Amino acid sequence: MKTQMIVLNGGSSSGKSGIARCLQAVLPDPWLTLGVDTLVEAMPASMRASDAGIEFAPDGEVVVGPEFRTLETAWIEGVVTMARTGAGVIVDEVFLGGAESQQRWQKALGGIRVLWVGVRCESAVAVAREIARGDRIPGMAAAQADLVHQGVTYDVEVDTTRSESMECARIIAAHIG
Repeated sequence: MKTQMIVLNGGSSSGKSGIARCLQAVLPDPWLTLGVDTLVEAMPASMRASDAGIEFAPDGEVVVGPEFRTLETAWIEGVVTMARTGAGVIVDEVFLGGAESQQRWQKALGGIRVLWVGVRCESAVAVAREIARGDRIPGMAAAQADLVHQGVTYDVEVDTTRSESMECARIIAAHIG
């Protein structure tokens, strides 16, 4: 069975978005890239600073509430539907809940062939990228570097600490069935 979805999981500034763009360049068929940032940007501004939605603490901690979870569930179902109807989908994710986050996706996937990819990056390197980007709350990269991988099962892992996005994309592409 052909891989229909690639889920890239890694902390903030680990290199997931760059890998996703490179995958789109090296894979023979067109693939859509969607990420948790897409979901957050689609939410009303009022939900980006509320207990019910998503909060970004000054230390980089991310806290999500029940309204966020409701919209996230609908979003996951929509992304899975795109894959189910023939679109190749690359998901750029941050599993803040580790294995529990992966389980939310698995619940929706029924019958979809997924390649689970762990995107690792040493905390110090991710922090330096975070500072250089300037569009993240300081502390997110350090807080998420290991947290997002706890209890998560992968088909393949890449490490962007010393590897370029294209090299990682080629490693991942070699595992596409």
